[in-house]
Amino acid sequence: MKKYVFLIFLVTITMAFITLNNQLREDPQYIAPSKQRSGNAAKGFTYLTTGDYLKSGIPYTMFFMGALKDTANYLNRKDFNKNVPHDFTAVKAPNGEMIVAPNCLQCHAQVFDGKLIVGLGNSLSDYTINRTPTTLFLEKYLQSLTGDNVKKYDAAKNFINSLKVVAPQLITSTKGVNLADGLAFLLVSHRDPATLQWSNKSLMDQPNEIMPTDVPAWWLLKKKNAMFYNGFGRGDFGRFLMASNLLTVTDTAEAKEVDSHFNDVLTYINSIEAPKFPRAVNTPMAAEGKEIFSANCAACHGSYGIGAKYPNLLIPESIIQTDSSLFTANYSNPQMVNWFNNSWFSTGDHPAKLVPYRGYIAPPLDGIWVTAPYLHNGSVPNLEGVLNSKARPKYWKRNFNTANYNYEIPGYQFEVKDAPGGPDIYNTTLKGFSNEGHYFGDDLTAKERRSVIEYLKTL
Repeated sequence: MKKYVFLIFLVTITMAFITLNNQLREDPQYIAPSKQRSGNAAKGFTYLTTGDYLKSGIPYTMFFMGALKDTANYLNRKDFNKNVPHDFTAVKAPNGEMIVAPNCLQCHAQVFDGKLIVGLGNSLSDYTINRTPTTLFLEKYLQSLTGDNVKKYDAAKNFINSLKVVAPQLITSTKGVNLADGLAFLLVSHRDPATLQWSNKSLMDQPNEIMPTDVPAWWLLKKKNAMFYNGFGRGDFGRFLMASNLLTVTDTAEAKEVDSHFNDVLTYINSIEAPKFPRAVNTPMAAEGKEIFSANCAACHGSYGIGAKYPNLLIPESIIQTDSSLFTANYSNPQMVNWFNNSWFSTGDHPAKLVPYRGYIAPPLDGIWVTAPYLHNGSVPNLEGVLNSKARPKYWKRNFNTANYNYEIPGYQFEVKDAPGGPDIYNTTLKGFSNEGHYFGDDLTAKERRSVIEYLKTL
């Protein structure tokens, strides 16, 4: 009798532990869709690449004192933009002065194998340089101008004010990662949420750290019901896409005018398709990989081909186990969430809002072969490491001057290093740079992983 009582007690305790573990280990959460505006894709592309959504910048004549003329002209632009790099745009400032300002392709395009791929996240960004001295020199020079040239400073003033705030803090130790989320926080900290007007004094506590991110491909957006890696960008996507306007915006009247174009920009982005893998694929191996993928990966990342489905699931921290720094910093900072959800961006007939979440969205995988490095912080150099955590290097280096790509196992060619070093070496021991988590491929055999990789080339 005592034996049975003990067994019942043991079962009860075991079930209690299972229940507690399930409570701590949240289930994936479905993201419901939000109504989106539609527009004209051709107009969206034109506005994206030649539009004045930033109305302040470097005077045109001065821009080429510090930058070479771009003879590639990947975007086939004309007139003043013909020789301006693809990630900058020449526009007229409100006072009529021609200026050059950064555009969205700073983060959302990359030259890959000699071609510009619009929509590919730029994995070659360099935020390791403090641009404060250059900014202050530019300001001092422009302020010294007289006569008609005074207009040049007026046209650059808003741009310079923003750079003076962000340049000292928007610095990281490693090339290739992106700090745009942190940039957004720094900019809103100097703007009134209702009027968007600039304040030289910060209206929020400044962050101690800005966490790195990799830039997701734009062609994935059409499948997603929320924006950003933690899926907290809800409502109208155009409002988030136009947030770069915060760099130089004067007031809500200007923001409204810029916003009126972003239904077209979103329509263009939704027209972008993932580039096809340019080399031969082992078809029998890819077929085997598809079966393995369907059994092990599709529940989160979706299915592809005929009858394709994408589940739009947020995966909680307890399951994904990847570096948590991003969803607790940058955009997710409580001050930022409160600012945004009570700002001009949350008003009108197509509002947006931020809904924080402790975890990350499982993204679609279209074109994954070209989107290295991997995970939300770009900490894993190739697809083998995504599926095999033991293959992830602690310190690794790639060449940013000649970006050699490995088509056999998609990802950048890299060298494993024994210790951290210069800005070309990725250091996974730093906060925000960890390559931990996403252990779902570790139980596969080497052959199974190789088959999955071959299948992923076909997406």
